[in-house]
Amino acid sequence: MTNTSFLPTTAIQWARPVAVIALIFGVITLLSGGGVLFGPQEARDSAGNFVGFVVWFNFLAGGAYVAAAVGLWMRKSWSAHLATLIAAATAAVALGFAVLVLRGAAFEMRTVGAMALRFAFWAAVALLAHRATRKA
Repeated sequence: MTNTSFLPTTAIQWARPVAVIALIFGVITLLSGGGVLFGPQEARDSAGNFVGFVVWFNFLAGGAYVAAAVGLWMRKSWSAHLATLIAAATAAVALGFAVLVLRGAAFEMRTVGAMALRFAFWAAVALLAHRATRKA
């Protein structure tokens, strides 16, 4: 039988505060990405030289952020795997974005910072969650 909850240690006290941050991050991501994708022209204009596949990925990832936040809050071990998937997918999209930029595509510098922040956050969450779910 597999363990579906984090081990009951003080090492996992970070889970609920991080879950709240992840939830806020997810909701903001859904709103901002949704605004660019489905909102008025002004929203697209204010986004500047956005890269379509990056915006779509971030919008869809926002749903995964919310799911991971719920899993972290409930201290479910699957949330560690989801956080890993989010970090890996973010790295893959960042790599694709880098290739596009190196080929001369127009972009916003804030996208570079946003992708780095997203990757760093989810990589840290994944690392902590996997450590917390390891069997003693």
